[in-house]
Amino acid sequence: MSQESFGKRVSAKLDALREEIEIQMSGGRSLILEDIGAYLSRDPAARNWYTVVFCYPGLKAIWGHRLAHALWQRHWYFAARLLSQVVRFFTGIEIHPAAHLGRRLVIDHGHGLVIGETAVVGDDVTLYQGVTLGGTSLTAEKRHPTLGNGAVVGAGAVVIGDITVGDGAKVGANAVVTKDVAAGATVVGVPATEVVRG
Repeated sequence: MSQESFGKRVSAKLDALREEIEIQMSGGRSLILEDIGAYLSRDPAARNWYTVVFCYPGLKAIWGHRLAHALWQRHWYFAARLLSQVVRFFTGIEIHPAAHLGRRLVIDHGHGLVIGETAVVGDDVTLYQGVTLGGTSLTAEKRHPTLGNGAVVGAGAVVIGDITVGDGAKVGANAVVTKDVAAGATVVGVPATEVVRG
């Protein structure tokens, strides 16, 4: 292969990557403003936009994940994993680049939080520090949880397996969830049991 054709192939791949990132970041400014607004509306300690942008590791992890996810979708697996590890180093939050995150996600504090490869997180979800969205299978299949829109998962909670936490459900701090949670329900304990259904 000539150096010129190699250069054209690399250039074409970089153009495709740029287009994919633009798609992933669709809405550009409005998506960024949505993210900042989610923190301002759901975290009483968030006093202003610049504190959220510069001092909130969860927001940096989400933005880093969007870029890593775009790389992953272009089959640039190593680059995606490398970026996710750099983000993890700086934030203490590990999100696999293949995970699907919804809009207006809030990761409050976040240190120690892990989101696995096949996890799906809906819109308007709130996750606290130390949450694990983990898998239970060693096969390459859907093995991580799905969180519905508006779900809240408390600090240190472990949600594992291919289960669904319904829209608006709440998982108490340090709960271990291994079964589906109904929409609007609140679960606590080890193993998690339902205490309220709203």
